[in-house]
Amino acid sequence: MEQRLSFLTLGVADFARARAFYEQGLGWKPVRVMDDVAFFQLPGFVFALYPRKLLAEDAHVEDTGGGFAGVTLAINQRDEAGVDTTLADAAKAGGKITKPAQKAFWGGYHGYFVDPDGYAWEVAYNPAITVAPDGATIWKT
Repeated sequence: MEQRLSFLTLGVADFARARAFYEQGLGWKPVRVMDDVAFFQLPGFVFALYPRKLLAEDAHVEDTGGGFAGVTLAINQRDEAGVDTTLADAAKAGGKITKPAQKAFWGGYHGYFVDPDGYAWEVAYNPAITVAPDGATIWKT
């Protein structure tokens, strides 16, 4: 199997609320929106929002509800100021800061927020990573 990620879809409790958070709150621009799905082109893959109940039905799995699923999403920034700005933008949009920005044991700077559906996002600056002009995240060699 090729080592890549094509789509990341979040199952959301309230589709309109989720769209408002990502579109109006964070300023992300969808490339396509239909009645119950929104697609956002990110560097190298597509991010999507879809009602949680419908996503569970489509995957033939039980929708057991919320809680920490053992997964975090991450946005890497080009510098520490970018981390601070992104966390402030997320809070202003209705996200909850769960870990304010701070120096990390691994040598970088990071913090966390959760979106209105409880998905945890790490916002980080890592000196071992380059964020390319198109937003692609690349390990320095």
